Amino acid sequence: MTAQRPEQPTPDYVPAHNLLNGKVVVVTAAAGAGIGASVVRRVLEEGASAVVLGDTHERRLAEAQEELSGEFGADRVRSLVCDVTNEEQVKALVDAADEFGGVDIMINNAGLGGTDSVLEMTDEQWSRVIDITLTGTFRCIRYASNKMIEKGKRGVIVNNASVIGWRAQEGQAHYAAAKAGVMALTRCAALDVAPHGIRINAVSPSLAMHPFLAKVTSDELLHELKQREAFGRAAEPWEVANVMVFLASDYSSYLTGEVISVSSQHA
Repeated sequence: MTAQRPEQPTPDYVPAHNLLNGKVVVVTAAAGAGIGASVVRRVLEEGASAVVLGDTHERRLAEAQEELSGEFGADRVRSLVCDVTNEEQVKALVDAADEFGGVDIMINNAGLGGTDSVLEMTDEQWSRVIDITLTGTFRCIRYASNKMIEKGKRGVIVNNASVIGWRAQEGQAHYAAAKAGVMALTRCAALDVAPHGIRINAVSPSLAMHPFLAKVTSDELLHELKQREAFGRAAEPWEVANVMVFLASDYSSYLTGEVISVSSQHA
């Protein structure tokens, strides 16, 4: 019988180090309480001059805009409803950064999961997960890269993949295929844009704890998932956001086309 892994304590929140001073950042799926919301807060703490956040949920987006504006200043925060399956909405989100001089950093966080066996999965279920998670990331990369080139910016793009892109998991064929696609897209797109000085990398998280996950997942399943992790606990969303900030910063200036696992669950 495998020994139980003790749940290690969550570390203290890491103070900011001004890693993104003066940068203009665009983030998709950025409202709520998950990784996207954490990375928006983190880039503001790290000195970004402005953040444009997009999400499909209008109420949560408005609440995030109000909260962040109150804490960091209304002159540094903009928000737009953005469905990454809609090319015009993607363009509008990235174009909103022009008010501040144009996008320097694009963080592609939007994705959609689900649990469906391939035996019953419909074309619609398959296509929706792929369109949001993989093709939506592609749309954002394509437009943000061209905007960076247009403005002569040596920008950075950070994608959100998942360890499921490496692993087999029952009921996750669509999501795993999409996230594996994000990894391959990251590697290949990085070579396409490298001649323009643009870098593209991805993070690959496993279990990141947030209120919605706790609400929809039983205590038994959460315990089982935590036991698969080296530290016996879930990551906090801000721990994943910290790695995204590293990839967006000049500390990773020679790193491109890479997928960084934020977990012990690489394979």
